[in-house]
Amino acid sequence: MNTIECFLPGTSLGDTIVTLNELKNSDLVEKVHLLTANNEIPGTQHAVLPGSSLNNTKTLRKIADMATAPYLLIYTKETPLLPGFLSLERFIHITDDTQAGMVYADHYQVIDGKKQAAPAITYQKGSLRDDFDFGSVLFFSTDAFKKAVKSLERDFEQGALYQLRLAISREFPIVHINEFLYTEMESDTRKSGEKQFDYVDPKNRSRQIALEEICTEHLQKIGGFLKPVFKPIAFDQTDFKTEASVIIPVFNRVRTIKDAISSVLIQKTAFPFNLIIIDNHSTDGTTEAIREFNDPRIIHLIPERFDLNIGGCWNMGIFHPECGKF
Repeated sequence: MNTIECFLPGTSLGDTIVTLNELKNSDLVEKVHLLTANNEIPGTQHAVLPGSSLNNTKTLRKIADMATAPYLLIYTKETPLLPGFLSLERFIHITDDTQAGMVYADHYQVIDGKKQAAPAITYQKGSLRDDFDFGSVLFFSTDAFKKAVKSLERDFEQGALYQLRLAISREFPIVHINEFLYTEMESDTRKSGEKQFDYVDPKNRSRQIALEEICTEHLQKIGGFLKPVFKPIAFDQTDFKTEASVIIPVFNRVRTIKDAISSVLIQKTAFPFNLIIIDNHSTDGTTEAIREFNDPRIIHLIPERFDLNIGGCWNMGIFHPECGKF
């Protein structure tokens, strides 16, 4: 029988036991490894991988060394995992049929006690997004996992799963199963518009640098890296009222728009610039928040049309007569 080896966090004892019991119900699960130093999980005799984080490349190397089953499942969350009926069989079948290196699936999320669908988007070859949402269950061909890990030339303390995914994509397909195969408990209940600003949070700076280095190495390996070339800018060649413009299309972001505006206005430059905000008929107080700023550099536009969406708003800013040349 084809079997699966599972690796999951184990810092929350009660939640870990729930996930362990769910996985033990399947004859396909050969062994479960816990990424924790806690070896007192009642009623279990599962191997323990102490003091490890999935963000660290060294952890992925340990997993590659330990895994012996044909398939490998990594669960990335601390909250309980509830696999669906015959879902593990489905993961195996799709992996085999597509010769995928990594497989992920649509799933359900329980948020504040309510179950809702969480469909994933299909991975496109060449995708570089470090925040691509694969869900919390990552399913691998063990051979592909080992080959990808072996190809990693550098160890990172952050961003290792991103590093692994890019390495797998260089050699194998990454396949989306358009079926709801498991249920996860979602603990981060912030709106997507708030989560996306994690990337620019100063406390995440070291992770940002690691992700950029990982992406650069990947581009170099696939022949997609363009070496940056800089040349001095002659600001006196054309007469513009402002040399540069920052363009912000916005719709219903009352909780973040002030920070975005402030971050632009505090920039120190040797040339004049302005800020063009295309407020696409916000209804949550965003418009009023923008109007609180009394700065001549701000150009606040509300389109006459209602069909622009983000692309049209970008164009409205770019073609504005006071848009700078950069």
